[in-house]
Amino acid sequence: MTTTWTAAHRAAAINPRENLALFESRGFTDQTVRQSLRLAGGGEAVRIHLTNRYGTTPLDIGGAHLALRTKGSGIDPGSDTPLRFSGNPTVTIPAGEETISDPVELPVSAGEELTLSLYLPGDTGPTTFTAMPYDTGHAVPGNQLSAAVLEDPEEFATGHLLAGADVLAPAGTRIAVAFGDSWIEGAATTPGTDNSFPGQLSRRLTHGWIVNAGISGNRLLTDEIGEHLLARIDHDVLAVPGVSHVIIHIGLNDLGLPGHFAHPEQPAESPTAAEFKAGLTTLADRLHTAGLTVIGSTIGPYKGTVHDGYDTPRGQAVRAEVNAWLLGDDHPFDGIVDVAAAVADPDRPDRIRDEFNAGDGLHVNDAGAKAIADAVDVTLLDL
Repeated sequence: MTTTWTAAHRAAAINPRENLALFESRGFTDQTVRQSLRLAGGGEAVRIHLTNRYGTTPLDIGGAHLALRTKGSGIDPGSDTPLRFSGNPTVTIPAGEETISDPVELPVSAGEELTLSLYLPGDTGPTTFTAMPYDTGHAVPGNQLSAAVLEDPEEFATGHLLAGADVLAPAGTRIAVAFGDSWIEGAATTPGTDNSFPGQLSRRLTHGWIVNAGISGNRLLTDEIGEHLLARIDHDVLAVPGVSHVIIHIGLNDLGLPGHFAHPEQPAESPTAAEFKAGLTTLADRLHTAGLTVIGSTIGPYKGTVHDGYDTPRGQAVRAEVNAWLLGDDHPFDGIVDVAAAVADPDRPDRIRDEFNAGDGLHVNDAGAKAIADAVDVTLLDL
C-alpha cells in the first residue's frame, strides 16, 4: 500500500512576548518536560514537529522520547522510543524555526494517546507555547526521559514547543483543519478528553479526520492573541499535509476583546460588520485559491458574559448582522455550520443555554461542544 505523511495532531502557537497576555508562558532550565497528545488518525509510523518559532535564541533539545501514555505523567516503558533528528539524538532549533523528527515505526490508531518527553538542558527563556494543549503537562529536574512515571512533577496548563504529529497514512487520506478561536481550540472543555467540537466532530467521520488549529483569544483581523487568522493561513492550514477542508469559527474576540482590554478606562471600537465580512471573504478566497473546501460558521452567542467590557451593544449589533449574512445566500463559503443556533438559549438566543454554558457566558462546556458537533452536516466534510 502506498502511504504518505498526513497530519494527525496540531497545536497552534503563541508568541510569549505579546502585549496582550491572556495566558502565562514560561521557560525551562535543566528539566525534563513531558506532554501528551491524542492522535486524530492512525498510520504505520509517526513523526513529531517541534517549534522555536517565537524563540529569540537557539533552543537546545538534549534528548527526546516518544511513548504510549498510561495516565498522568506515566508512559508504557515497552513503547518508549528515543527520537532522532537527521540521525542525531539531540538537536538545536534556531530562533524562529521548527524541526521535524525522524520517523518512528510505531503503528498507531485514531484516539491513541502518545507522550512526548523533552530534555531541555539549558535556559530556554520564554518558549513558544499553546494556550490549551491536549492535557496537563509535567516537568521535573534533570534528564528523566525514560522514567516510567515522573515523581512529584510540576504541572502546567499550557503547551510548550510541541507543534504537532504526522502519521504515515494510506495515500489519498484527506483531513480537515479546524481553524479559529477558543470555540475551535476547546477552551472550557475537559482537559485530556479531546472534547472540543472539532474533536467530537472528528469522531463522527467515517473517512479522514480533523486536526485542531484553534487559538483561544484569536482574532480574524488583529494580532494578539496569536497572529490574526488571515496571517496564519500559510503556516497553520496550507502547510498541513493532507488538508482538503477547513472549518472556521472566528469573531468573538474581534468583537469583545477591544472592550475587555480597554475596560473601564476608555471606550474601544470593534470592527464594523462591513470590515468583518470583508475579512471573512478574503479568508475564504485565499483558501479557495489553494483548492480547499471552506466551511464557515455563525459567531456563537455571548450576551451576559462575566468578562468585563466584552459584551457591548456595538459588538452584538455586528454579530447579528454578520450572522444574518452568513445564513443568507451571499457569503463566500462552501457551507455554513450554525454554531450559534446549536447552543443558543431558545428564549434568549443571544445567550448560551444554561446546560451548555461553561460558566462564564462566553464558552461552551463538553455538552455544548457536542451540540455543535452534532449540528454539523457531515456531508460537508467529503474527506
